[in-house]
Amino acid sequence: MNRYKTVANEAEAEQVIERSRFIAHVKPASSKEEADEFIAMVRGSHRDADHNVPAMVIGDQFQLQWASDDGEPQGTSGAPIVQMLVKEGVTNVVVVVTRYFGGVKLGAGGLVRAYTSSAKLGLSAAGVCQVKDMLILTVKLDYTFFNRVKSAAGNEKFNIEEILYEDMVTLKLSSEPENSIRVKSLLEDISSGTCKLISESLELVKFL
Repeated sequence: MNRYKTVANEAEAEQVIERSRFIAHVKPASSKEEADEFIAMVRGSHRDADHNVPAMVIGDQFQLQWASDDGEPQGTSGAPIVQMLVKEGVTNVVVVVTRYFGGVKLGAGGLVRAYTSSAKLGLSAAGVCQVKDMLILTVKLDYTFFNRVKSAAGNEKFNIEEILYEDMVTLKLSSEPENSIRVKSLLEDISSGTCKLISESLELVKFL
């Protein structure tokens, strides 16, 4: 089941508007502390900038929404970025848009457009992805059955995420939760009942 959208990677994107340089810095963040750390890092790297406008949306229900205009006219920069993120359905993300003033004033409307468009460029560079609830199974089986499990992956509603070669093969498998019974039954059939279930959990997984 799709839970929410977020960004896949940390990224930057830049554009120049009326001689002002706008640099969007974007990173996934699952907590305010993580977001605050990223904001501090960007501000430290761009101390000479005229503005470092931060915005964050945290939580699968957009519970935390915060922004600052960092010296720009009130409501023209940080808040519009948050509004754009919520409208796009993107959460667990922190954005900082750095501005180096080019000498031309943009006006309130121009600032809103400049900051939101810069943030959107940052999102595009970072890659927006879906986050889903996935069933994660860790199993052990004899090498005799390994190739048959590999052949079944993908076509039989599960994927192999990790492989560990020891005395037996340990596999980390992912599947949609509703396919749990089918996948376990298939593994039992392939391994003639010798497949060992080591662990089973629901985890949030990103899908581009």
